[in-house]
Amino acid sequence: MKNKVTIIGAGMVGSTIAYSLIMRDSAEEVAMVDVNEELVEAQVMDLQHAVPFTGQTEIKVGAYEDCADSRVAVITCGVSQKKGETRLDLVERNAQIIKQIVPLIFEQNPDIVLVMVTNPVDILTRLAIDLFPEKKDQIMGSGTILDSARFRHLIGREMNINPRSIHAYILGEHGDSEFPVWSMAQIGNMKMDSCEYLAEDKKEEIFSKAKNAAYAIIEGKQSTYYGIGSGASYLVHTILHDKKTVLPVSHLMTGAYGVKDVCLSMPVVIGRGGITKRICVELSTEEQKLLRHSAQVLNDVYKSI
Repeated sequence: MKNKVTIIGAGMVGSTIAYSLIMRDSAEEVAMVDVNEELVEAQVMDLQHAVPFTGQTEIKVGAYEDCADSRVAVITCGVSQKKGETRLDLVERNAQIIKQIVPLIFEQNPDIVLVMVTNPVDILTRLAIDLFPEKKDQIMGSGTILDSARFRHLIGREMNINPRSIHAYILGEHGDSEFPVWSMAQIGNMKMDSCEYLAEDKKEEIFSKAKNAAYAIIEGKQSTYYGIGSGASYLVHTILHDKKTVLPVSHLMTGAYGVKDVCLSMPVVIGRGGITKRICVELSTEEQKLLRHSAQVLNDVYKSI
């Protein structure tokens, strides 16, 4: 099977993921699906004109049948977050869309890896898994990949260090109950907590900026797409090329730290089949409490749908 991706949703997020895949030269083929035919045709034409500058990606207007020979399906469609809304405010509207889409995808290809990007990503990832529980390792959400990237960017800017040399996560909900894992944060192989690099008030400021970045961006330009487009395409690239990379994606928790039957972000190993390994993560006592709180927030919302 070739490295083909089907993207459901041709709005700003879906088209930016497609563009990022083209820039990475990650996929042999990208099919874009959207109910708005005029939009998807225009997006595909524009994206096709970017291909000669990068590689040989074939990009086309697709249909759900394209999932049949795709390794990965990415769901970006749905109602986007508006000014003044939280991600959880979107749950009722987008849950109905996901209930219709996910069966169509797996009907075409039972082995496909499904990446949920539509918000609230944790709730919708769990919904997809509840529809197909036997595919729990093939279904994941983009989770806190972007939050963690923002976190590393802000730490790097404060310390004048390349963010690639900073290893730090924001975990839990992709939303207001997420939390920073300072106990594991490292510069190179040195734990940040073992060195007095950042004062506590500076840590709080960095996390607050990372957590609330989406609100600031939406305030200024109505939506976010470059960051999540890059993060989601990196996740897809990792799957397509079996990179076995550790990433904080939203996935079904199975009992670690007393958290079970809820989807949220913890680091796992990602490869061609989806989640290839769950790893042991050392959290402080306070971080474990924050993880359980985040799980409870998400569980309460899930019950409402």
